[in-house]
Amino acid sequence: MTGSRQAGARSAAVLERDFENTAYGQLDFSDDPNITQQDILAALGPDADAMMAEIDVDVDELIRLINAETTYLPPIVIPDEIEADRTASPQAKRAALDEGLRETTKIWKRRFLKGAVLSVMISVAGGGAAALAMNKSVTVDVDGHQQTVHSFGDTVGEVLEDAGLSVGAHDSLSPSPQAEVGDGGVIKLERGRQLKMIVDGSEHTSWVRATHLGDALGQLGMTAVDKPGTWMSMPKDGELPLQGATVEIKTLKNITLYDGANAPKQVKTTAVTTKEFLGEYKLTLGPEDQAEGGLDVKLTDGAEVHISRTGVSTVVQKESIAPPEQRVDDPDLEKGKTNVEDPGTPGEKMVTYKVTQKNGKEVSRESVSEQVITQPKPKIIHVGSKKPAEPDVGDTSVWDRIAQCESGGNWSIVNASGKYYGGLQFDKQTWDAYGGDQYAAYPNQASKAQQIAIAEKVRDARGGYSAWPVCGKKA
Repeated sequence: MTGSRQAGARSAAVLERDFENTAYGQLDFSDDPNITQQDILAALGPDADAMMAEIDVDVDELIRLINAETTYLPPIVIPDEIEADRTASPQAKRAALDEGLRETTKIWKRRFLKGAVLSVMISVAGGGAAALAMNKSVTVDVDGHQQTVHSFGDTVGEVLEDAGLSVGAHDSLSPSPQAEVGDGGVIKLERGRQLKMIVDGSEHTSWVRATHLGDALGQLGMTAVDKPGTWMSMPKDGELPLQGATVEIKTLKNITLYDGANAPKQVKTTAVTTKEFLGEYKLTLGPEDQAEGGLDVKLTDGAEVHISRTGVSTVVQKESIAPPEQRVDDPDLEKGKTNVEDPGTPGEKMVTYKVTQKNGKEVSRESVSEQVITQPKPKIIHVGSKKPAEPDVGDTSVWDRIAQCESGGNWSIVNASGKYYGGLQFDKQTWDAYGGDQYAAYPNQASKAQQIAIAEKVRDARGGYSAWPVCGKKA
């Protein structure tokens, strides 16, 4: 066999090339802990016989050589649920152990046997250094952090598996897991991160492939909130952890403040609600004060905040007391006339008021107590009780005829409507205007002569009997 190996040494590169071109993976590796003929065929593919014939090695010799140079076997992993289950029977645990052994064996063979077979075949052929050709050096870039992975894997997925990296549902991988990768290849993996954004109280949850908040805002098209004055619970250059993050953002708002009777004021705030705004500007509300719409109103840019200020104060002031009237009947003064004998003197008192003001304007005033300082002196008024003299009216024949027409000659009658009084049917306004109240409050209460005396004043003032348009003409 020595001669064959020397001949094979001349074709080590050819052997490596042919191995690269085999349909690796068409056969599955066995779960037998030992290397089997099936494993060799799976590693070499359909050209296995030709490749072994080229170096004059049969399957059994190749298995012996591989066993002599291969000592590595990954640890067997028993499923956690079986290990933790104290009630599991020995048979169940043994079955789990056997399953773990089979899976570990297949993984080991799939990852390492191909390289081991090639290494032995090239060594037999005399080109041991060429075995390194199948051990690829691949750069794996995970979120901008690069690492070099040495792998015998042919595809991106196999290289990542060798590197112990998995791809999540929200991750981005380039190239795809099924893509072939060669020595010097580059694999880029961007991890997805769940980002919960609370913008002015409104919550939005998204997945981003960014390691910093600023990049995430750009990916989400939220550059509008990224402006001077905006408050963020995390800085823009803050790193987003792989397990996700919650970020609160409060945008800058221009607010017009109407505080009680004060002039409107333009202010800026990042507050989300009226309550938060009042706290930011240290504005307190009294027991009777109110914020329009309540404290939970959400603020937007250009909004107005109205605060109604209601204050209650106590005011003590001096006031005058009007003199009370003391009326005295005077039989020497004609009835209906009065005469002030003594105007009296006002008194003084101290009055305590409860005053309520709203936005600087008084809306109510309530007297709480009074204290008299000086008593007032009464005002004395003489009230005439003397009946006026009966007027001399002369010939009354015309007035008798008018009275007969107006009231049937009844000098004490009141019209059915209640508006006209006496024999000549005066209304109250005319009676008082021409001095009738000196005789009586109403015309029907006066004598015939007194009613005629007032009627003559009306006639003379109006130039005739026009006040009695129908009966005056008849008379």
